[in-house]
Amino acid sequence: MALCFLKQNLIMKSFEFKNPTKLIFGEGEIKKLADNIPAGSHILLVYGGGSIKKNGIYDQVIAASKDFKVTEFSGIEPNPHFETLMKAVKIIRDEKIDFILAVGGGSVIDGCKFLSAATFYQGDEWDLVAKGLSRKQEKVLPFGTVLTLPATGSEMNSGAVVTKASTQEKRTFGGPQYFPVFSICDPTVIQSLPKRQIANGIVDAYTHTLEQYLTYQHDAILQDRIAEGILQTLIEIGPKVMEDPSDYKAASNFMWSATMALNGILRLGVPTDWATHMIAHELTALHGIDHARTLAIIAPNLYRKLFEDKKEKLVQYGKRVWGLNGESDVEIAEKAIEMTVSFFHSLEIDTKLSDYTSEYKNTAQIVYDRFTERKWIGLGETQKVGPEMAKEIVEMSI
Repeated sequence: MALCFLKQNLIMKSFEFKNPTKLIFGEGEIKKLADNIPAGSHILLVYGGGSIKKNGIYDQVIAASKDFKVTEFSGIEPNPHFETLMKAVKIIRDEKIDFILAVGGGSVIDGCKFLSAATFYQGDEWDLVAKGLSRKQEKVLPFGTVLTLPATGSEMNSGAVVTKASTQEKRTFGGPQYFPVFSICDPTVIQSLPKRQIANGIVDAYTHTLEQYLTYQHDAILQDRIAEGILQTLIEIGPKVMEDPSDYKAASNFMWSATMALNGILRLGVPTDWATHMIAHELTALHGIDHARTLAIIAPNLYRKLFEDKKEKLVQYGKRVWGLNGESDVEIAEKAIEMTVSFFHSLEIDTKLSDYTSEYKNTAQIVYDRFTERKWIGLGETQKVGPEMAKEIVEMSI
C-alpha cells in the first residue's frame, strides 16, 4: 500500500491552466497603455513612495494616459498595509473609479489586487484576506500594471499578500479573478533601482522557484528543467545586473525570470512547498524585514530540517544547477544548501534573523502561537510543517 501511494505521488498530476494576463515586454512599451485600457475609463493611478517621479516612469505613464480621467493615490508601503489600502477603496467608491493602474513592484500590484477585491465587497474587507472570502468574490474591479521592480511575479499571477499593521499580520489571498488584465514590463526601469532592491528581487524570484522545485522526485520532467533554467539564469545574471543595471541583456533576463518564476507555469502537475513563505511572512510582519531577506533566513534551515524528505531533490539541484559531483549524495545535498546560502551572501543578503534585529527572543514562540491559532498543521509538500516545526525552524534561523 505504501509503495502504491508513493508511486501515485510521483506521477505528473492532472491540472488545468489559464493565465489571462496580456504581457507587454520590452523597452519603451509603456506607450501602449492607452491601447489596453477601455476607452472612457476613470483610472485610479496607484503607486508607492514617489520614486517613479524621479526616474521618468511617472511622466511616461501620464503621457500615455492623457486621454483618460486619472485620479492618483500614492503611499503604498512595502508589504502594503490594509489600513492604507482602505483609504484607496473609499476613493474608488466615492469617485466611481472603473479601472485601477498599478505602477510599481509587487507590493503596489498586490495592493491593487486587494482594491480590486474590496471595491464591491459588503462587509469587513479584512475577511477577504483572513477568511479567504476573496475566492468567493465574483464582482471585481479590473486593473493593469506597469512593473517597476522584478521580484514577486505579481504582474502575471492572481495571488497577493497584505499586511494588517494594527495586528502585525501578513496574510496571503487570491483567486482566479485577480489576474491583471495586462502588465507592461520594460527592463530599462531597473536602471534606477538601488542595489538592495535588485538583490531582493533576485532572491525573491530564486526562492519562488525553489518552492515549486525543491520538494521530492516526480515524473514532471519538463517542469524541473524549466525551474533549473530559471535558477541557472538568475545565478548567471544576478551579479551582472547588480554590477550594471543598465545592461539590457542582464536586466531583461532578470525581469523575465522573475515573471516566469511565479506565473503558474512551474507549479503545473508537481508538488509544491510554500512553507518557507508562510514562516517568512511572520518575520516581516513582526520585524519589518524585507520579504526576500526573510526567505533567505528561513529557506536554508527549512531544507536542513526536512533534509531526508528533500534529499533526492537537493542532490538533483546540486548536480544540475551547481555542477556538484564526485561526492556522496548526502555531501552533495548538504553542499547544495551551502551553495544557496553563499549565493545569497554574494548578493549582500544576510541569512540569520539576528543579522536584522535584536528583538528576536520571542519570535519563534509567536510563530508557534499564530500557526496554532490558524490551525496550520500540514504545510509543505509532505504536510509535515506545523506549529512545532515552524518554531524549530525559526530557532535554527536566529
